[in-house]
Amino acid sequence: MRLGDVVVGVDGSPSARAALRWAARQARLTGGRVYAVTAWQIPAYYGWAPTAPYDEDLAAVAGKTLGVAVHSVLGDDPPDLEVVERVEPGHPAQVLIDLSARAGLLVVGSRGHSPFAGALIGSVSQQCVQHAHCPVVVVRGNPQRLSGTERPVHGETGE
Repeated sequence: MRLGDVVVGVDGSPSARAALRWAARQARLTGGRVYAVTAWQIPAYYGWAPTAPYDEDLAAVAGKTLGVAVHSVLGDDPPDLEVVERVEPGHPAQVLIDLSARAGLLVVGSRGHSPFAGALIGSVSQQCVQHAHCPVVVVRGNPQRLSGTERPVHGETGE
């Protein structure tokens, strides 16, 4: 990874797709590469639950989700842009924070697949803003209008 590269967290949510689109535009402007990253972890169970084996290959499912998101936002082979897809084990916030140590910019959506959909900013975004080793952009997008209306969250917008 080079210093000008842009790391973007992608979980398949509309907010993450807006972040990926924003990261791609930024990387084109600065000549950096886009590292589209998704993370997976074994779900935590409480009480009596099976510990292993799982029926699904969690890394493969995460990789498929990432590939579908990248393809839907950027197409098969985006011109003038190098995109690296990475599937990493671990908590999403920690994975992105660790990768931010070698990136020029970290881009995340304002919220992902959380039960608290009404929150202004998600827990992963919040942790990245607080602990990343590089500048962070939090992209907020209206899921119904993902055609270029995304913008970074920087304060109240009056909406």
